[in-house]
Amino acid sequence: MIQAVFIAFILLIVISAGIVLWSKNVLYSAFSLLLTFLGIAALYVLAGADFLAITQLLVYVGGILVLLIFGVMLTNKRGNKENGKNDILSSNTNRFIGFIVAISIFGLLFYAFARANFVDIQAGLFEQADLLPSTQSIGILLMTDFVLPFEVSGILLMATLIGAAYLSSKSKV
Repeated sequence: MIQAVFIAFILLIVISAGIVLWSKNVLYSAFSLLLTFLGIAALYVLAGADFLAITQLLVYVGGILVLLIFGVMLTNKRGNKENGKNDILSSNTNRFIGFIVAISIFGLLFYAFARANFVDIQAGLFEQADLLPSTQSIGILLMTDFVLPFEVSGILLMATLIGAAYLSSKSKV
C-alpha cells in the first residue's frame, strides 16, 4: 500500500515538474510548481521527516510560491488584449542545452547510486538512530547542544530585517 502511495506522489511530482518546464504560461507554471512542492512535502511525510515537510510547506509554498504568484498577477495588469486573456507567455531558447545538462547529471547520479553499497549505509544509520520524532529531537538539540548557533542566526536574521526595512523606507533617518 505504501509503495502505491509513494509511486502516486512521485508521478505527481514528475508530471507537475514537467508542466513547470514545458508550459509557456508563467501562471500555469507557478500553479504546477505548487503541486510539485506539495508532492515533495508528502514524500517527506512518508519518509518520517515531519519537520522537513512542515518547513517545505511554510517556506516554499507559504512564502516563495505565494510571492511568485502575486508577482505574476500584479506585474501584468494589461495582459494579452488580443486573446482576451490576462497571461504572461515565456519562451525557452536553451532547451537542447538544458536537456544535455539534465541527462549528464542524471547519468552521474545513476553511476553514483549504482556504485553505492546501501546495505552497509543502512546498517550504520539505524544503529545510532533515536526513536524520538524528528521534530522533538531537533527541538531538543536546538535548545541544548546548538543553542549558541541558533541564537546567533536569530540575531543575524533580525539585523537583516532591520537593514531591509531601513533600505526600503522613503525617508532616511
